[in-house]
Amino acid sequence: MTLDALPAEIASKTQALEIIDQVIAGSAAEGVFVSLDGAAQALSRFSGNQMIQNVNQERASIAITSFFGSRGATATATVGNPESIEAALRSSETLARIAPEDPEWMPLLEPQMYDAPQAAFDERTARCSPLERGEIVQRVCRIAAAAGGEAAGTLAAESRLRAVGNSRGLRAAGRSTTASFSCTARTGDGSSWGEQTAWKLGALDCVAMAEAVVRRAHRARSPRAVEPGFYPVILHPAAFGELLAWVGWNLDARAADEGRSFMSRPDGGTRLGEAMFSPLVHLERNPAHPLLQSAPFLPDGQPNRPLTLIREGVPKLLHHSRYWAARKGCAPTGTFFPLTMVGSGASPMDLVSRTERGVLVHRAWYVRAINPRELTVTGMTRDGTFWIEDGQIAYPIRNLRFNQSLPHLLRDIDAVGAAERYGPMVVPAVRSGAFRFTSITDSI
Repeated sequence: MTLDALPAEIASKTQALEIIDQVIAGSAAEGVFVSLDGAAQALSRFSGNQMIQNVNQERASIAITSFFGSRGATATATVGNPESIEAALRSSETLARIAPEDPEWMPLLEPQMYDAPQAAFDERTARCSPLERGEIVQRVCRIAAAAGGEAAGTLAAESRLRAVGNSRGLRAAGRSTTASFSCTARTGDGSSWGEQTAWKLGALDCVAMAEAVVRRAHRARSPRAVEPGFYPVILHPAAFGELLAWVGWNLDARAADEGRSFMSRPDGGTRLGEAMFSPLVHLERNPAHPLLQSAPFLPDGQPNRPLTLIREGVPKLLHHSRYWAARKGCAPTGTFFPLTMVGSGASPMDLVSRTERGVLVHRAWYVRAINPRELTVTGMTRDGTFWIEDGQIAYPIRNLRFNQSLPHLLRDIDAVGAAERYGPMVVPAVRSGAFRFTSITDSI
């Protein structure tokens, strides 16, 4: 799998921008925005301690949005077929002419200045072969088999090229790579799971993670039931990441101004500047974080620069779309992606050693919103949940459903661990003083 496996027309940033230039030059609209996305993806899937599937996929698509005044429409096509791109361009123009006027329409962006660091790109990851992935998977499966367990999961690598441009002269393009490893281990009625993501394959330690997951699966056998209620909780980075993402999605200025958000004050206005959370909560948008090294531009062409969202528990910034920023007379922020939270040097087990009693959660599963106004979510623990007693893991417990206010979760954080990458985020393990578990579930 290499970028050369993509259609030859977009094998480089220069070629991708040439396609965008050609589309814009051929447009009959008053304004046009073009987004091109090409990816070469490879995935090895294993189950029952053996490889079961190898998948390679190459795709390249282009999205064309045409504007006539405040009327706009988008059409998409597959790159590699000039006729289909031409048809998409004309289709977007035809639809834009008859589309209703958008009361929140904003002019196309002018050319932007982007920070110098580009998204990280690793040749080895881009060229990772099925044989190389298979050898890694083989070692993982042997670890599980030797311990009397079964392993299942995926090892994936992706190379991607993204480019955007518009008829006002905006241009941006970049290449990136991502590698990820996910492993679930089962031993009897014990289950455990782990996931790693990095911008290069060499940064994944699949063997070490597999060993840890298998050990935890053994330890998770014969779980006991505990009464639902409020307990101190230690959330592994993967579990905390699933919850923290909801906070990032809901730090929205418009929702707060309109009284629809946990950031809305009862008497009007927003809660920016209030000490809402623990002083240990420091949340940023940081595409340049060493574990991420993401693109310096967003999908709409806005710059993606580091921003401080919450400092020492005090919200400092809310997301402003271009429309809402114009309404409020401030600068647009672009989406809050990717999120990073500052941690410490402590491991999750260090947090356990400082805890008299509580629950250790390795995975939060099927998290869904209950009350957006209060930012309360529900979900389940899964794949290794343990009772803590006197600073040690005492025994495994049956999985629990939770209904939890996320502002209260952040308010009650009294310890943080080392930050790790989880998907597109960097988050630490955390300990929070009172987490609301509502019932026992039959999930494993």
